[in-house]
Amino acid sequence: MSESAKKGDAADRLGSEPVAKLLVRFSIPAITGMLVNALYNVVDRVFVGRGVNEIALGGLSLAMPLMTINMAFAMLFGIGSANMISMRLGQGRREEAENALNHCFFLLVLVSLVFLTLGLIFIDPLLSILGAQEGSGALEYAEKYLRIILFGALFGMVGFGFSHCTRAQGFPTITMIGMLIGAVLNMLLDPLFIFVFHWGVEGAAWATIISQLVSALWVLSFNLGKRAVIRLRLRTFRPSPRIIRQIMAFGSAQFLLQLMMSGIQLLYNTSAGWYGAATLGVANGGDIALSGMNIVGSVVMMILMPVFGINQGAQPILGYNYGAKKFRRVLRAYLGAVGAATTICVLGFAVGELFPHFLVALFAPRGSQALLAFAPWAMRVHLLFLPLNGFQIVSTNFFVVTGRPKISIFLSMLRQFIVLIPCLLIFGKIWGLWGLVAAAPVADGFSFLLTGIMIFFELRKLRIAAKAPIQL
Repeated sequence: MSESAKKGDAADRLGSEPVAKLLVRFSIPAITGMLVNALYNVVDRVFVGRGVNEIALGGLSLAMPLMTINMAFAMLFGIGSANMISMRLGQGRREEAENALNHCFFLLVLVSLVFLTLGLIFIDPLLSILGAQEGSGALEYAEKYLRIILFGALFGMVGFGFSHCTRAQGFPTITMIGMLIGAVLNMLLDPLFIFVFHWGVEGAAWATIISQLVSALWVLSFNLGKRAVIRLRLRTFRPSPRIIRQIMAFGSAQFLLQLMMSGIQLLYNTSAGWYGAATLGVANGGDIALSGMNIVGSVVMMILMPVFGINQGAQPILGYNYGAKKFRRVLRAYLGAVGAATTICVLGFAVGELFPHFLVALFAPRGSQALLAFAPWAMRVHLLFLPLNGFQIVSTNFFVVTGRPKISIFLSMLRQFIVLIPCLLIFGKIWGLWGLVAAAPVADGFSFLLTGIMIFFELRKLRIAAKAPIQL
């Protein structure tokens, strides 16, 4: 069999192999990749909490909104290009798929360089905007961490963005291996730099960017090599505003979701600083509240990353089969992804509700009494409607695959912006710090209801289209 035929088979299997088998084959590497990506931040927090102090955890919270914005642009161009690649391959338009890959690389490099330049110039005012309160002990830690992390923006964006493009070509294992290499290296370097070299939060930052560099080199080497279905060819790159617009349309839902997450993190940071001292009854209550919300956010991240992995694993299956008009397979893939995502959310909910003190102790074994009293109960409240999140995440992305990104954008904004921000402002005003904690489950419940109504009508249309004779 020729090399081109093998490459074609890698993509064509998306339209011929059993859907359940494909979901497992694509989701497991994607889940691994998303967990690994989360570990870059969570491992930093665990070692900083254990090797520095609990206030340094608050410093990482201050840095998180800016890092989330960085991830938002990686998702905009990475997921956008991957969606375009999988659909164009399903339609047999291989040249357009390769052009999308070339655009992805240059867009990621350009944005990361702008991000680095602006970040270094405006780091002090940025930290004030990002929620640092006057006199906060966490501010110094945040600045030290960010100054180093900014230099790794290029590695993180290219590695993460191209992992989606690699998966869209039918090679999820390549993506998984690259992310595993980075995560293992990060877990090795963190204790070395923090406990042996005593570099503190700077050590955590250096461990992260070195690991991201290695991961980016791995995934780039694959896309430059002969095994890839489509290859990165820098010499053939021709900028096209039309392709850029298409990529941005395909990736806009996840981009806005991440961007809104940054805004929410900022609002959480600022509000925790305001209400922390009064609610917790200690002088450094703002920093303690920041650290507590950081821990809760880390646990939620680790639970939801497998759900995002399932969502991403299902994306090339959904995109290819929708492009090939195999609508029955699209339905099977969607329902399978929702079932798997919901199962993970239910399991995560059970662990968080039953063992919150254990989870908090992983980050701050010698934490203050105020932290150990606040964080476990905050976790229990925050996770109340977590079992509903799997359905909403998969359903939101489903509208992108079916060519209706505006609905996907609206549903993304619904939970992260339209409902959650008013809840944070109103509940915080009434109940202080505990109002901030209660806002998330209320937003989850409302968003679930509206998403369910909209997906019902979308699935009904798809079932009607699936009744036509199609080849499975």
